[in-house]
Amino acid sequence: MKRKLGLIYGGKSAEHEVSLSTARAVSHAVDFDKYEVIPVYITYSGEWRKGDALLAPVESIEQLRLQRDEEKPDSIHDFLNGNGTPDIILPLLHGTNGEDGTVQGLFEVMNIPYAGNGVLASSAGMDKVVMKQLFAHVGLKQVPYVHFIRNQWKKDRQYWIDKMEHELNFPMFVKPANLGSSVGISKAVDHESLMKAVDFALKFDRKIIVEQGITAREVEVSVLGNDDPVCSVLGEIKPVATFYDYEAKYQDGSTELLIPAPVTDEVETTLKDMAIRAFKVLDCAGLVRADFFVTANDEVLINEVNTMPGFTPTSMFPLLWQNTGKSYPELINDLIELALERYEEKKKIQYTMD
Repeated sequence: MKRKLGLIYGGKSAEHEVSLSTARAVSHAVDFDKYEVIPVYITYSGEWRKGDALLAPVESIEQLRLQRDEEKPDSIHDFLNGNGTPDIILPLLHGTNGEDGTVQGLFEVMNIPYAGNGVLASSAGMDKVVMKQLFAHVGLKQVPYVHFIRNQWKKDRQYWIDKMEHELNFPMFVKPANLGSSVGISKAVDHESLMKAVDFALKFDRKIIVEQGITAREVEVSVLGNDDPVCSVLGEIKPVATFYDYEAKYQDGSTELLIPAPVTDEVETTLKDMAIRAFKVLDCAGLVRADFFVTANDEVLINEVNTMPGFTPTSMFPLLWQNTGKSYPELINDLIELALERYEEKKKIQYTMD
């Protein structure tokens, strides 16, 4: 008998469109002989829509924008009532209200196995400030940074301007603390562009982080597993633009990817060790893409981890595993099996005082 696999995508997030691209790509990697694939679309406004089981890969993103059937309950109500609940969920949500631990908490309450990271890892991995504070706790090297919230900026803008310009040097990268896919990120090269970058980032989040720009190579590694995670080969990003922005990631295809990355054995060992340490300090499960800077003198600094990296055709996570010898369908199957493994482990927890 086929397992019911729920693909959940879209979401109330600035990364909604990225999620749709991921869902389309994943539909081409799922084994339809093994799974009954149930699409669940979350609209921009947060409305859940459940579609009929897919019989084949989805060719058009528009097919994923499921129209509401007034005769059927929204899928979230359907799930909560126990009607048609999937055997396992593959959440393909990027950004807020999906990658940040919120929907993972729902699945935990519903007691349904789901692929990918849990509540803690998802929320800590989404908040770049909390993530960096945890990295510092285990001694992972990072670039200097300053962070503040919108209310602090409004109350004492001059204090934060002085702090940024005193503690950091131009160029600086200004980012919303709780978004991915380079949404809301700007490069500030002087005072005027810094002010514009802060105001722009605050449109997307109440908390922002301002990081010191450095001259370094951008190298990434994919991590897969639960308690004993393993790393893929390394990949280097060489963007044509001034940094690896949203367009370079998902639209113009102009970025050059070097897989495997041309680094020394020592750098590779250091980078993979740091990736595993980052995975474990966040208590990750399933998958992570870890991003690093490698300087001219081969110093390795961790930039961030992404607890739900993209699965689009140009995404690094599946490309790195493909070059490690793991095909796209194998990768999806592994994520599902890891989710079931973690679910069985959780069943060993006792919830009574007997």
